Amino acid sequence: MFKQRVVFVHGAGPFGAAAWPRQHGMALAYDALFLRRHGFDAFAEPLESSFSEDAAIIVRSLADDGRGGAGGHVVAHAQGAIAAMMAAVQRPDLVFSLTLVEPACLSLTAELPATSAHVALMRPLFEVRHQLADEDFQREFVRRMFATDLLEPATPEEKRSARRLRLQAPSWEAPLHIVPGVPTMVLTGGWEPLYEEIAGYLQETGARHRVAAGGHRPQDSVEGDRAIRSFIAEVSRSASVRAS
Repeated sequence: MFKQRVVFVHGAGPFGAAAWPRQHGMALAYDALFLRRHGFDAFAEPLESSFSEDAAIIVRSLADDGRGGAGGHVVAHAQGAIAAMMAAVQRPDLVFSLTLVEPACLSLTAELPATSAHVALMRPLFEVRHQLADEDFQREFVRRMFATDLLEPATPEEKRSARRLRLQAPSWEAPLHIVPGVPTMVLTGGWEPLYEEIAGYLQETGARHRVAAGGHRPQDSVEGDRAIRSFIAEVSRSASVRAS
């Protein structure tokens, strides 16, 4: 039986299937792929992030690889939303829908107040990131972003995670300046004005906006998971009706 593909794109933290624990069950109804962005690997050393490489990974994942049809739905979190939108701009024929969870698409809202304030806070840290130790950058990043402190990374994976974070390019430098014309839902946690500002901008361009509990990871809540599943199912039904 043919299943529509759903591609999941993680942010700067957990990657692959580990980034989407509540969405694993969607593999029962869809051909679900949990991607790893460029430089994310369980064992290899982290690499500098690349918006273009991430977008290319998404486009390749939507190709007809013998499954009987090309294209699919894309669900992306935080920094992963940048590449998801870039892929949809490049190949709107392959992207049936976009679900953007707390999207870090700051280049779209660079002149708006919450984004401007966030960039002013974070830019000095990113300007010296190559002079900082991984754990020092991670500690200061978390303090500025979430107003909390982290324990020092101890395990090899925790240390690789700290390095990956330091190697992420600033979101406001992404070459993303137009919004793709595909059905889009933005899911936010309602906790941070930055993400609500980005969601509001996208809503003005035609996207649907939903708020669910869960802070920066609303996809982990029952309500957020339901919103993701309902939106994709609705788009799929609408496409089937148009095709009939």
